[in-house]
Amino acid sequence: MTGQAVRSAKITFNGFPEAGMQFFRSLLRNNRREWFQPRKPIYEEQVKAPMAVLVSALNTEMMRFAPDHVVEPAKAIYRIYRDTRFSKDKTPYKTHIAAIFPRRGTEKHGGAGLYFSVSPKEIEVAGGVYMPSPDALLAIRTHLAEHHAELSRIIKSRKLRTLMGEMHGDQLSRVPKGFASDHPAADLLRYRQWLFYVMLNPALATTPKLLPEIRKRFEVMMPFLDFLNKPLVRTPKRASALFL
Repeated sequence: MTGQAVRSAKITFNGFPEAGMQFFRSLLRNNRREWFQPRKPIYEEQVKAPMAVLVSALNTEMMRFAPDHVVEPAKAIYRIYRDTRFSKDKTPYKTHIAAIFPRRGTEKHGGAGLYFSVSPKEIEVAGGVYMPSPDALLAIRTHLAEHHAELSRIIKSRKLRTLMGEMHGDQLSRVPKGFASDHPAADLLRYRQWLFYVMLNPALATTPKLLPEIRKRFEVMMPFLDFLNKPLVRTPKRASALFL
């Protein structure tokens, strides 16, 4: 499929079926294998399949403003199974469905990517750097130190703040070693995560409005993500096809 064909192809997403949200409500009360296994087909048909359609629809939209974040649905969508190895909570299943859109040429969780999750309780839309490696963290801080005015301008954008609120992220108590304590961007250099996230009305999940609400927030975050990824991208490559 050519890039032009991808851009012209429109995928309709009318919202998750109510049965999908009801599945999660029931899972909250019955989060155990013996309950889930006989109902796995419900999850596959009423939650996972619609999620794949939503991711594909987002991909067609992102070909216009974020082609390097286009990800095949099978790779974008998180598994429902929880990793309980290091958690006190041993319930085996997640009670939401989520997808991640890392930037091509960066580590999946180390670079600046896009994310959203859906559950009957909340819808989260997020973007930024969440778990950078030490090398990535140093690269971002070095880039930030030299171009802090650009990042300040981006995060103060009225449209970004209207749709996504303030920037978040864990911070050090002091400016990290290697950077002057009186650096004009000392407050930004103390971050070890740079994130925007917002919670939307969960009632959107079963409506056609969900797609445009996620899409417009993804689009408004792109200057922020592009800035953070600039020192991290190893092999920039433009997306040429959409995985449907």
